[in-house]
Amino acid sequence: MNNRRPIRVLVVDDSPTMANTLTALLTEDPRIEVVGRAGDGNRAVQLARLLRPDVITMDLLLPGLDGPSAITAIMSQAPARVLVVSAVAEQRGVDLGFQAMSAGALELIGKPNVTNVEELRRWGRDLAHSVCLMAEVPVISRRQRANVVTPPPIGARVDVFGVVASTGGPPALAELLSKLPKDLPVPLLIAQHITVGFTQGMVRWLSQVTPLTVDVARDGERLEPGRVYFPLDGHDLLVDPAGLARLQRSKGGPCPNGDVLLASLASSFGRRSGGVVLTGMGEDGARGLLAIRKAGGVTFSQDEATSVVYGMPRAALEIHATDQGVPLASVPELILQSCIPPNFRAGGRGEGGVGR
Repeated sequence: MNNRRPIRVLVVDDSPTMANTLTALLTEDPRIEVVGRAGDGNRAVQLARLLRPDVITMDLLLPGLDGPSAITAIMSQAPARVLVVSAVAEQRGVDLGFQAMSAGALELIGKPNVTNVEELRRWGRDLAHSVCLMAEVPVISRRQRANVVTPPPIGARVDVFGVVASTGGPPALAELLSKLPKDLPVPLLIAQHITVGFTQGMVRWLSQVTPLTVDVARDGERLEPGRVYFPLDGHDLLVDPAGLARLQRSKGGPCPNGDVLLASLASSFGRRSGGVVLTGMGEDGARGLLAIRKAGGVTFSQDEATSVVYGMPRAALEIHATDQGVPLASVPELILQSCIPPNFRAGGRGEGGVGR
């Protein structure tokens, strides 16, 4: 181990058994020190103020303040990086998870549903890895906003648009989708990295903030304008040469895979495809975005100022998949302008739809 101090973690869970388990699993990693435990939301806020932990693992169904309310208080009084660790079997818990993301949580992780000791320890190692990654993320108590709209690509006209996001993505998607009109003339396909078990909850949550129809894609269905498509849990979403949605089981790595999605759009739609890479850790989406650019399509990525984590957008810029880093507030307008024929922009929307 190097000379860096341990990552200080506060564990919040109303189950003493689960709190003990999390503590034991996390402290197997020498980089992590559990500095406190809280069994309810009010105590979590108190300890966050007192201990100033680097990372908080937060249950959602808590006595007193529930998880989202506790996170809201923490982010205003003692900002920290929050990882939600919640049971995906309970719909209320899943739905609260996305309220927690709106409040400032960075990641959703499902509680372990295993009895095998080695599987539990493997889950614990994954959790510890996430904690260590999150410890490198700057603490953001309030999302930065920008009102500047970058001019759209001149002459652009796309028939389908792909969006890739990871850490910080669900709130960014909520902001994006809330600003798009019901009559958006193209379908949107989303690859948001997320733990298995949370996709349906994310779909329900996003459906409440946008006039667009948000749903999980069915294998072989024809893509329709004004609809937002997510893949099934554990699957990648792509489009075949006939313009039909296809689902394939994840082959490892980020799930769903943004490179797979965007590369399929480039292959099937060529210059009539568009893509954007939003906030996230790692490099997923960069190579797929480059494929769209090489095919003549529209590409851009979120800028550093408005990204929770600037890893994926930076990777896209570094390989010249796009020349544009744009504020999140500009993304809806750029998508809309890219979908409308240039000669229709001044006076009306024009016709949209999927086509080659």
